[in-house]
Amino acid sequence: MELSTTTLVLFILLAVSGIAQSIDIPIAKFGGVPNSDITQALTNAWREACGSATASKIVVPGGTYRMRAVDMRGPCKAPIELYVDGTIIAPPNPRDVGDEWQWVKVEYVDYFTLSGSGVFDGQGAMAWKNNDCGTNSNCARTPMNFGFNFVKNAVVRTVTSKDSKNFNVNVLGCQNFTFDGFKIAAPGNSINTDGIHMGRSKGVRILNTNISTGDDCISIGDGSVHTTIYNVRCGPGHGISVGSLGKYTTEAPVEGLVVKKVTFSNTDNGLRIKTWPSAPGTSPISNLHYEDITMINVRNPIIIDQEYCPWNQCNKQNPSKIRISNISFKNIRGTSLTKEGVNLICSSGAPCRQVKLGDIDLKFNGAPAVAVCRNVRPTVVGRAPPCVAA
Repeated sequence: MELSTTTLVLFILLAVSGIAQSIDIPIAKFGGVPNSDITQALTNAWREACGSATASKIVVPGGTYRMRAVDMRGPCKAPIELYVDGTIIAPPNPRDVGDEWQWVKVEYVDYFTLSGSGVFDGQGAMAWKNNDCGTNSNCARTPMNFGFNFVKNAVVRTVTSKDSKNFNVNVLGCQNFTFDGFKIAAPGNSINTDGIHMGRSKGVRILNTNISTGDDCISIGDGSVHTTIYNVRCGPGHGISVGSLGKYTTEAPVEGLVVKKVTFSNTDNGLRIKTWPSAPGTSPISNLHYEDITMINVRNPIIIDQEYCPWNQCNKQNPSKIRISNISFKNIRGTSLTKEGVNLICSSGAPCRQVKLGDIDLKFNGAPAVAVCRNVRPTVVGRAPPCVAA
């Protein structure tokens, strides 16, 4: 999808939603003033907006505010915009947030906009320090900054998610959802702070967005269909990942992903697809296309890993059952921190099909990086490193 087309979609969405004709609802009306806790004020403002038959715009002006968890739930009678210019701060202790899953939750809403120059600061340092989920399967839960659940026709633009305790954003069961000019800011040592994670969603678009975090910049879970990522900067972080998939038989297929004009800077991975070995899931991954990508000192620029097994939490006795097909990598350029700039480690039980490499120009210490391939025979169009058996 070209940017001009996507921009047109945004204009149409805003026009249809009627946000331009909305009625302002300042949170000050409910006692929400700077240097105060606005949990109840925002809850009351949402209740009024959701019950209004006229489109509404909840306004949080400049200033610093404290807030515990809020649940902005529909269905609502008319479109709603939440406009934030201030900085909203979560309690530093996860137990004080009030919801162990999501700090700012929007659910079952049709035509929703989140905009402004505001910052949602999750104050995640305490949570990162105490995160032992890599070794403890019963670790304590910590809340994400944003949860968008079963939301249709939504736009999130120009606001910032900062220092989330867990994932910055989770998109679940949504349709026609656009992030434009969004910013995610967290240090590289922030544990499990995926930028935007999505699952069971159709038509998610991530445009003109900068993401720095300690985990995947964007992670694409099962049931993600027709996803577009355009003009995104990622780093630090673990790249853009499809998966990990295959752990469960209930997973839905991932189909239709376009990633174009993305820059990765000092990330662990660039473009990654990962599935679990010795796992029961069989839902396929297909029709993924990556183009016009810049890699700057990326450890694994292009990687298909069907033996994904972090922290040795599984075994590799049996191959992944997930079929990966119709995947293309085109015009991928830059620098790799490893000699193996392309790793295509596919499953012996379900070898990758229809994988294309075109115009791949990755350098390691000034020399061309190599491609390592297993259980796949990629088609090469133009220049690309030849495959070396893994």
